[in-house]
Amino acid sequence: MHDRIRKTTFDLFFEEREALIFKYKKGDLSKREFIEEHYYYITRMDLKPFQKIDSFEKGIYNYQYHNVIAKYNQLRMRDKKLMEKHPELIRELDAKVNFHYRKKDDAIRQLLRYLDYNNMEAYYIKAKSDFLDNKLIEILLHDYEGVILHTINPGIVEELKEEGVFQPVRKRSRIDDYVNKKY
Repeated sequence: MHDRIRKTTFDLFFEEREALIFKYKKGDLSKREFIEEHYYYITRMDLKPFQKIDSFEKGIYNYQYHNVIAKYNQLRMRDKKLMEKHPELIRELDAKVNFHYRKKDDAIRQLLRYLDYNNMEAYYIKAKSDFLDNKLIEILLHDYEGVILHTINPGIVEELKEEGVFQPVRKRSRIDDYVNKKY
């Protein structure tokens, strides 16, 4: 008789995320659909962010949780009918976006500190957006395949510089097709 290995919540989360990335890369999902599907999955999980980051998995989950909620609410803010009929809702969505991007940056800081800035690199990426160009940084965690973090937070840049992992150069993002695609 074979022992069944029970999958953890993190196993399921990372498997679903990989499946969505695969569908996006294959062209089965647009960037907008990728964000929506990721948002729906996270909300169905009904797993709130962790207060303390004491594992890689918790840090990445918090990063993804806040990132996808911010992006999803940005999508909603672009709805022309919503803008015209409910400007107060647009202000609420904008506040949510800003809140979740701040929380995402908190998750990045906590994760980098948990990892003690080991085996990672960071740099500015070449962005097509004037707003993001020379602001958006990419952080590669070399011990974790395919893990790429993004932020525009200057405080994180300073921390990365102090730790000696920030390169003051501009490179093409490892996920350039995703980062530079509008949604």
